[in-house]
Amino acid sequence: MAGAKGNSLRDRQIASLKKILNLNENLEQKEDEDSHANGLAPAGPILTANGEPIWKVLVFDDLGRDVISSVLRVNDLRSMGVTMHMHISGSRHAIPDVPAIYLVEPNAKNLEGITSDLQKGLYSPAYINFLSSIPRPLLEDFASQTAAAGTAEHIAQLFDQYLNFIVAEPDLFSLGMQKEHTYWALNSAKTKDEELDHVVDRIVSGLFSVAVTMGVIPIIRCPKGAAAEMIAGKLDRKLRDHILNSKDNLFSSNARPASSAGTPASRPVLVILDRNVDLNPMLSHSWTYQSLVHDVLNMKLNRITIETPIDEENPAKGVTKKAYDLNSTDFFWEKNSGVPFPQVAEDIDAELMRYKEDTQEITKKTGASSIEDLQNDTSASAQHLKAAITLLPELRERKAVLDMHMNILASILRGIKDRQLDNYFQMEENVMKHTKAQILEVIKDNDKGQDPLDKLRLFVIWFLSTEQEVSRADWTQFEEALVAAGVETTSLPYVRQVRATTKMTQLTTIGPSQSAAAQSGSTDLLGRFSSLSSRLTDRLKETGVGVPTNLASNFDNLIGGIKNFLPANRDLTITKIVESIMDPQAASTSAIAKTENYLYFDPRSANARGSMPPPSAMRAGGAGSAPGALPGVPGGQGPGTGASFGQRRQGFTEAVVFTVGGGSMDEYGNLQEWVQRTGEGGRPKKRVVYGSTELLNAREFIKEELERLGREVP
Repeated sequence: MAGAKGNSLRDRQIASLKKILNLNENLEQKEDEDSHANGLAPAGPILTANGEPIWKVLVFDDLGRDVISSVLRVNDLRSMGVTMHMHISGSRHAIPDVPAIYLVEPNAKNLEGITSDLQKGLYSPAYINFLSSIPRPLLEDFASQTAAAGTAEHIAQLFDQYLNFIVAEPDLFSLGMQKEHTYWALNSAKTKDEELDHVVDRIVSGLFSVAVTMGVIPIIRCPKGAAAEMIAGKLDRKLRDHILNSKDNLFSSNARPASSAGTPASRPVLVILDRNVDLNPMLSHSWTYQSLVHDVLNMKLNRITIETPIDEENPAKGVTKKAYDLNSTDFFWEKNSGVPFPQVAEDIDAELMRYKEDTQEITKKTGASSIEDLQNDTSASAQHLKAAITLLPELRERKAVLDMHMNILASILRGIKDRQLDNYFQMEENVMKHTKAQILEVIKDNDKGQDPLDKLRLFVIWFLSTEQEVSRADWTQFEEALVAAGVETTSLPYVRQVRATTKMTQLTTIGPSQSAAAQSGSTDLLGRFSSLSSRLTDRLKETGVGVPTNLASNFDNLIGGIKNFLPANRDLTITKIVESIMDPQAASTSAIAKTENYLYFDPRSANARGSMPPPSAMRAGGAGSAPGALPGVPGGQGPGTGASFGQRRQGFTEAVVFTVGGGSMDEYGNLQEWVQRTGEGGRPKKRVVYGSTELLNAREFIKEELERLGREVP
């Protein structure tokens, strides 16, 4: 949940990016000026002395592109005076005397690219912005390259920007580390120390940038052992060194004076957790809109591509592809992203109704028969026309958003029907209650959806959650059934080994009262849902929302068969851990018992930290034990200190939760739900930012991480 307007992580990142696009000039925003729809800074390029806008080109690398494209669109760049945007490795033509803004990672390849551009005279002057702090040796290399090439006069600015993280939602970020395969790297016995160091340093650099962007030094908590402790120790050292060694440090600005220098309670807590704390959310089937979009439509950088058959009767005709962006100006996404799917379908019905009423209101006043006629009809009274023309852009925009979401909903519905996701979701809600025989029956049932991977996901969640003993014979039986169902079972040997670790740390429970309420409400909703489907079909025809006609007619039978229930009010393990650290008074004793021994780092305190152990000692499981196991060093105190009783019980209003090895939309949604629930009834509102090394859906996590580890198990 974003804090006050302009204070969410996304708002802050957009403000930083707009400053970069304005050649690092400060943008003063007048109080009465409404901020740009996308963020803090007002749109519009800075002007020359003659009042002309300064037009410029933007050059980025892969990470720079991902950082920008998640929060700004091409028209936002245009409004900031950026006429062209290009990749640094692509071939580019000279555009003399045009300033170029570089937004790149500080590595040797990029620095050579910049020098080569300036040597060829492609652009001048260059405003160089590094996504993270450039190491001293690289800066010296760049200086000598610049001197040798004689390009110094073309460089106007060189800044470290601390923006090497990708923001997807107001308070959701990732470090974009898919290529590093962090979960595999940190749990594999084959990872070399140098590779491990690279992954840890990249994570520390990203978390440091998040702290800088938020303008505050957090207190760090993490469990002992494995990668989280190593990252926390290095981050603590980096923040501590920065405060001690920088005369004008990045946290001494007046961005958040109260928080950055204030008491621990007024500062946020950064909770760093290993992915093995709970693997289930990486594999579970969810029922919220944003999780379904991730699972069914594979959303990347807030963009989804939908394939629709040209002719449903004749699949041979092929499909059409359409890409959609879900950005911060999308009112429907902002309101419904974390909502269970049946409620989203109800809300789109309500929005279509509202749109229809608003258009009728205008056409009634002007005497035109439809919105389209208004543009051609000059006979209507001038005053009504003026009012209508003022409202037209907003109505058209609303219609475009509703068109898009109708297409997305239809595509998700198709996915739910084909894969029977409603059944899987319902089974996973009560996964602990299922017996071995029931799970085996589902795996063997050929009518349980078209994607065999869903069966593997259900089995792994059950296996990691169940209290029942699974013997070797049972295991063989399950494995054979999965293979017969067409499942790739390479990941299972690793899953079997990692179970011991996750069983120790899982904390999921379901509140019985909410669960009962959800069940009793479902029958009433079911009736509303089936009548809703026919209402929607009619509404589509009435409002002319731009969905294919075959979809309008099929919407009825698409929705008709979907089970309509609301999820039980369930806190995931990570939410319980966060609650026990942020609000220990309200947390369960089992959760507090787990977090009691978490290490405590305060980079602002005078206590020095112990020396870092070598990476191999910190690897999850160490070289000798099973992958994913916790290093069992009894009393082996690493860096950091055990928290005192007062520190353990102090409570926080703001937290950043970071999972090492992959993040899930399910966890983000669950945390935001907890924030909303605990902020009701006049209680002070909390805020939780969720981040991870990379955001993965279940398919990617199984294929890219678990299967790699499964192959390594002897």
